[in-house]
Amino acid sequence: MVSDTLRRLLLCCLLCLVQALVLNQIHLFNCATPLLYVYMALVFPMGYPRWAQLLWCFALGLAVDTFSNTPGVAAASMTLIGAMQPGFFALFVQRDAPDDLRPSARAIGKMKFAFYVSALVLLYCVVFFALEMFSFFHWLRWLECAGGSALLTIILVLTIESVRKQ
Repeated sequence: MVSDTLRRLLLCCLLCLVQALVLNQIHLFNCATPLLYVYMALVFPMGYPRWAQLLWCFALGLAVDTFSNTPGVAAASMTLIGAMQPGFFALFVQRDAPDDLRPSARAIGKMKFAFYVSALVLLYCVVFFALEMFSFFHWLRWLECAGGSALLTIILVLTIESVRKQ
């Protein structure tokens, strides 16, 4: 339990630093920014306590909000994804799957994992940019930002997953 907490704390700090120092400086076509910190919410195992998952997601979102000057946007979006992840991941595994099954390309297959990541990241980006813009007057700009950021984030997450050992 302690090693899992330390590993998650290290991952949380690493993702927050990478986002704040490197990825927040990337604005492809002046609208698409990779949001890699959502990776933490995607890889919680099946039997992980729901309260702990929500707490981790909220804490990481709050840390990213602090460094990115987006008051509450990342925290709210990460908490939503943290709440939806267990039920959504259950759609991609068999009923007799072990309780400690972790979402990965090796565990559920590359195509299922790619669809799982794509759906949750797209939902995250739509919610994130809807809260950030807080207006649908510029809906084309909103779609560009959400779609572009989702695409960049999906590519980064799938790349990390392809080189990660398990």
